[in-house]
Amino acid sequence: MRRLRFLLRPGWFALAAVVALFAYLCFTVLAPWQLGKNTSTSHRNELINESVNAEPVAIDQLLSGPGFADDDEWRRVVATGSYDTGNEVLVRLRSIREQPAYEVITPFRLDSGPTVLVNRGYVLPVQGTAPPSIEPAPTGVVTLDARIRIAEGTSRDPIEEAGHIQVYNINPDQIGTAVGVDVVQGYLQLDEDQPGGLGLIELPQTDSGPYLSYGLQWLAFGIMAPLGLAYFVRAEWRERRKTTNQDLADLDSEVATSDASVPAAVRPHADSAVEEPEFTLPTRKERKSKAKAKAGSAPLTDKDVRLADRYGKNR
Repeated sequence: MRRLRFLLRPGWFALAAVVALFAYLCFTVLAPWQLGKNTSTSHRNELINESVNAEPVAIDQLLSGPGFADDDEWRRVVATGSYDTGNEVLVRLRSIREQPAYEVITPFRLDSGPTVLVNRGYVLPVQGTAPPSIEPAPTGVVTLDARIRIAEGTSRDPIEEAGHIQVYNINPDQIGTAVGVDVVQGYLQLDEDQPGGLGLIELPQTDSGPYLSYGLQWLAFGIMAPLGLAYFVRAEWRERRKTTNQDLADLDSEVATSDASVPAAVRPHADSAVEEPEFTLPTRKERKSKAKAKAGSAPLTDKDVRLADRYGKNR
């Protein structure tokens, strides 16, 4: 009961609630978040590695329904058609080799009929953040070697600035609505030395990153937090018990010291029924009887014999 009352104190109860909430978040939010990123990164790396040695295929073989399948991302394709240069947009707030950049998105009408967005590459801003003069895409029918990319999510609405429609993400629905063109889901990213290509956007590094270790660390934190709380609670409880025992020992010592200072005549006895014997001096008669008994038991010396002969005690 004492330990239970100790744990129910407001300070410890609040700390236990915080630790429980932290452990819950570690197991349900933080660790799954990092482990999920590790899974998605590993899947992306597998798709990139498979595409490196794979031969390109016609885009119509992978284009089905409204767009491309997620597992077809990074696949190399060949697309034949023409650029729609009048509906070009810029993607702002991009970073290329740690430098701010714009990416140029141009609709591309396939010979088979559908229109797909093409990421022609990047350009670097001039005079601070202003987009540079962009080389226009070629007119007429061209054949492109590219890779399939999956659409990005949206974050902000498009804006019109410096004579260009500018967006923050490559989302075909948003871009198609902004330029008034019906496009398929997903887009193409040009390979090197392609018609209309600008600065080459390189493939991402295929390392798994730190996500797995981060996920395992959050799991470890979720386990260690309750164990650490239990350790400190036990240590605090033992320290309090030690302090209580010491206080009791000090109290007993004080009581013993106070008893020693009380005179024996007035000091209370543990057993009042038992009385100590009272010391008294022997009487004269008792001393004579004791002396006679001692003399009768002692052997006679030569002096005693002479005295007895002199006074006639042996006659």
